[in-house]
Amino acid sequence: MLFAIIGYDGPEGAALRPKVRPVHLEHLRPYVAAGKVRLAGPFTDGSGSLIVIDVETEAAAIEFSQRDPYFTEGVFERVEVKPFRQVFPE
Repeated sequence: MLFAIIGYDGPEGAALRPKVRPVHLEHLRPYVAAGKVRLAGPFTDGSGSLIVIDVETEAAAIEFSQRDPYFTEGVFERVEVKPFRQVFPE
């Protein structure tokens, strides 16, 4: 099942992001290697990031997002997890 994870940067997000980025990417790599991350990246307005992940349950998506170093280290002030249905590409 697909989930959109939206991380909203906190007040220190811009300053913390470059420092935390290497461990954030390491957190993502096993999921990328397993084909679980469909897309990921920051919003160009500096407000946060989007990850679309394929996991079994919403609980698994929430757990993934709460272990993300961007969340645990304070880049993200808050995170939303929403079920997502991909239409395109087919």
